[in-house]
Amino acid sequence: MPIETQGVVALGKGRPVSLETVVVPEPGPGEARVEVQACGVCHTDLHYREGGISDDFPFLLGHEAAGIVESVGPGVTEVAPGDFVILNWRAVCGRCRACLRGRPWYCFNTHNAKQKMTLADGTPLSPALGIGAFLKHTLVAAGQCTKVDPQAPATVAGLLGCGVMAGIGAAVNTGNVTRGDSVAVFGCGGVGNAAIAGALLAGATTIIGVDVDVRKLAWAGEFGATHVVNSRETDPVEAIRALTGGFGADVVIEAVGLPEVYEQAFYARDLAGTLVLVGVPRPEMRLTLPFLEVFGRGGALKSSWYGDCLPSRDFPMLIDLHLRGRLPLERFVTETGDLGDVEEAFHKMERGEVLRSVIVLS
Repeated sequence: MPIETQGVVALGKGRPVSLETVVVPEPGPGEARVEVQACGVCHTDLHYREGGISDDFPFLLGHEAAGIVESVGPGVTEVAPGDFVILNWRAVCGRCRACLRGRPWYCFNTHNAKQKMTLADGTPLSPALGIGAFLKHTLVAAGQCTKVDPQAPATVAGLLGCGVMAGIGAAVNTGNVTRGDSVAVFGCGGVGNAAIAGALLAGATTIIGVDVDVRKLAWAGEFGATHVVNSRETDPVEAIRALTGGFGADVVIEAVGLPEVYEQAFYARDLAGTLVLVGVPRPEMRLTLPFLEVFGRGGALKSSWYGDCLPSRDFPMLIDLHLRGRLPLERFVTETGDLGDVEEAFHKMERGEVLRSVIVLS
């Protein structure tokens, strides 16, 4: 039977979100209905509300979530009712050219639920990143459910569904940080601090956090930064070179998404170093670099989409590290709230007051 529940919906571009009655269908073939326990408030949800991703309003927001599988449709074998899962927006198909080449983290044909959740009047909703989790139950493709150890609290497990995974993966998967590396991270919000935590896990010995906000720099130290640089007061390129023997960092991660910050990150890496972009630029932004410098400095310029993660591989591993005390996911949770707090959480996020606000539903 369909379920009616309250969900957080963006009805129009730039308008404050509202609580609306949402109809969630019974799962069909290949689908699962999940009882959402907790969902983080991510910048991507704000991008949807602002019309920065598409104009396919109304949007059902929320995607960084964990919960319990309530029911599944025909043909579902990946998960079963009662499983504790993290929702992901990379449900790999197993058939596209990336999957067939053994690189499913680049899957070009990820899939979502075929049925639409709707408003009470039948208006179809566009779920954020194919999930839509700011509500008590949501409908997703079964492949979007990754089963993990239920000992992990949903408030922290769900963070792997987007921002924390993006940051950790930018360091570990895309940047290939390894033992003894020097790493600089520009932008010490949720994603940037996750990159710092990932660099620490990978064995980096020098980890430099760069930001203009002293509060975020303090957070960077808590997640493993050995040095911090306030780029409002100090030239970050010169500071990073001074901290790395005059050479620059082996891996530099840009977690801001601004051309001027990317340019600083470009010059802050060592010759043959790696630069990873995980910050999300706006469509109108343009980047200009001396072509000879791109050639002459060598190394690699990479973009990291979802931390180049494979949820079935990475989520259980990272939850295990958390339960063993090696990955402090709980430190990302600045505050918890309920569905009525989402709009204010957006404002706190814009003001840089929180790493993550987490909406608790059960």
